[in-house]
Amino acid sequence: MKSWISAMRPRTLPLALACIGMGAFLAADANAFRWSIFGLSALTTILLQILSNLANDYGDSQHGADSDDREGPQRAVQSGAISAAAMRRAMGIFVILCLVSGITLLYVSLGFAWETFGFFFVLGLLSIGAAITYTASRKPYGYVGLGDLSVIIFFGIVAVLGSSYLYEPILRWDYVLPALSCGFFATAVLNVNNIRDIESDKKAGKRSIPVRIGRKAAVGYHTFLLVGGLTTAGLYTALHWQSPWQLLFLLAAPLLFINGKAVATKTDAQALDPFLKQMALTTLLFVLTFGIGLLLG
Repeated sequence: MKSWISAMRPRTLPLALACIGMGAFLAADANAFRWSIFGLSALTTILLQILSNLANDYGDSQHGADSDDREGPQRAVQSGAISAAAMRRAMGIFVILCLVSGITLLYVSLGFAWETFGFFFVLGLLSIGAAITYTASRKPYGYVGLGDLSVIIFFGIVAVLGSSYLYEPILRWDYVLPALSCGFFATAVLNVNNIRDIESDKKAGKRSIPVRIGRKAAVGYHTFLLVGGLTTAGLYTALHWQSPWQLLFLLAAPLLFINGKAVATKTDAQALDPFLKQMALTTLLFVLTFGIGLLLG
């Protein structure tokens, strides 16, 4: 059980909750929040994240990224704690759980609006596919440097705009700004991971962004992601200014600075590893303070 819990990587779950939490706060600000939708959204998102983590564990072991050269936390399949066959079965179970939870969410939110239901169902299938094929496919897109784009799309645009639409079936262009904030910060979490693993990824042929551009440029890219997340949040706040409470999200800025400084100065993989969790929790804090500021404003 300990090995399975480790393979599910609980420290990544706050990041998944943060992104659908942003959609929930935007809905609450528009007086459209519903607890039933939030609960099912949270469950579906957690199941998707766990599926992604299991698939990542399996895929990296098959493609060689989880070799003995890797300096991050030991993976379950690579270490032999869980067999590849058992991991494949677990992935299948979580695909089914994601479908059941997701379909229930769509029914509760959309009812029998079949065209919209169908659109979100396809979007859900794409999310499942993206979770699996990041590393667990013959040509994993995470190995050619497309993981960052996928995170911005699914953790940012899809998670925030999609979840907010389930509460209130209206597309608002200005929601793209907080969606990008979540996308940038979620990508920063991935970037910490990829900078940590840059040497082992090179040996495994995993062409992540840091491998492609080098560590120095990857640190600059990380700064761009952190500044970009705060900037897009600031732009949304400026467009909807009502009260200084809306600047509450700036409480997360010192933690973002600490993360950026750690990425820039800590070259040892083990020393950098805790800042992956720190960035995920900082993203959750950002969303909570941003959302509370919206409601108080």
